[in-house]
Order: sequence, then structure tokens, then C-alpha cells
Amino acid sequence: MKIVVIGGTGLIGSKLVTKLGEHGHEAVAASPNTGVNTLTGEGLAEVLEGAQVVIDVSNSPSFEPAAVLNFFETSTGNLLAAEVAAGVGHHVALSIVGTERMPENGYFRAKIAQEQLIEKSGIPFSLVHATQFYEFVRGIADEATDGDTVRIAPVLFQPMAGDDVAAAVGRVATVTPLNGRIEVAGPEQSRMDEFFRQALAAWGDPREVVTDPHARYFGSELEERSLVPLDGATLGEIRYRDWAAQHASGR
Repeated sequence: MKIVVIGGTGLIGSKLVTKLGEHGHEAVAASPNTGVNTLTGEGLAEVLEGAQVVIDVSNSPSFEPAAVLNFFETSTGNLLAAEVAAGVGHHVALSIVGTERMPENGYFRAKIAQEQLIEKSGIPFSLVHATQFYEFVRGIADEATDGDTVRIAPVLFQPMAGDDVAAAVGRVATVTPLNGRIEVAGPEQSRMDEFFRQALAAWGDPREVVTDPHARYFGSELEERSLVPLDGATLGEIRYRDWAAQHASGR
């Protein structure tokens, strides 16, 4: 089937296009780099012609609260309207585990607004809520850095590999729409401060990880289960230590 991947040249999108193609689907990468702009509507009608499924893994270029809200509301609105006109039968969107648990987080509020537009669109849909990606672990550490220390809350943490995220989204996209959500996470759950203490040690990073119950995660104070899925989540297969070893060796 023809599956259009919005954000198809990014981290998850490029993996999706490859995986879907390997399974015999016509996977089309759609992004500003390929002449498709969901903010302006440019190229949407053309790329969606004949598409059965649309997967949206696009992201805002700015994380400033007003800008990210505008991005997801505008791009999703344009995309859904074009899908209705094209007769698309399944809209799949990648979101984040715990969006509804941190309403003070501007990025999460924007993702909730995106999901509400999808739910009200009338198009059969599936929402995939994923935990943090291994590829973003260093960025999380940098965001939490205060001088020579990395302040991390002692809460539960269950990140996953981008390849596992793409595999989960691809599976959902090729079956009957959920008209609801599924949660996906990594195969191992640990305390976030301990995870980063071990990760920085493995990197040879001299920063000290400080356990701080009030440490903020991109502006939000965390509770014990803010970042991990509820019972029944689909778990990935790739363990962090294996992923880190592969990337350290350049493979």
C-alpha cells in the first residue's frame, strides 16, 4: 500500500521509510526537503494522491511554547484537511508517553492539541505514545546540566531505541486503525538518576549526576511515573547498553 510519512527525512521518519519499503509498501518520505510543507500546505495534495495511510512523525523547529503549539495545530489541520480530500483511510501520529501528566509543559500541551484535532477529524486514526529515544539521552543530560553537575530526579525511566520506535509505528500503520492509542517503551525500566549516572560514566563524562527530587525535566517537575507507560505497553527489543556499544563502535 502507499504510505506517506510526514517528517520522512528525519530520525524516525527515515527509519520508517526504510522498514516499510523492506516489507513491500510504497513508502514516500514527505518533508520540506522533498517539496512537502504541512505549514503552508505546499505539495500535500500531490503527495497524498492514492495514499491509503499517512504517518505523521514531524516535529516543530522551535520548542518555544507558542511556536510549537502553532506548528502542531497548523500543520495537523492542513494535513487532516488534505487527507479528507484525498480519501486517506488511516492517520497515524507519533506522540509521547505521559503527555497528559505534565500540563505545565508547553511541548506536551501542543501534542495534546494535535491529538485532539486527530480524534475529531473523522479519519480513522492510531496514536503511538513512545517513551524517550536513546538518541536523545545526551540532549537530556545537557538540558539538566548545572555547571559541572547534571541534576536528575529519582523517577522511573524507560527509554527506547529509534529503530524500535519506527518498528512499532510501522506495525500500527499497516493494520486496522486503533481509533485510540498504544504505548511503547524500552525493554528495561530503571531509576532516571541511576541511568544517567551509569551513562555518563560509560561516556567518560566528568560531570557529576546529582539526585534531586525537584530537578526539572524540560521545565516540568516529575512524579514517580511521569515518563513511563501504564501496564500493557508494547516493549522494544534493543537494550540501551547494546545500542550504546554499537554506536560507540561506529556501526
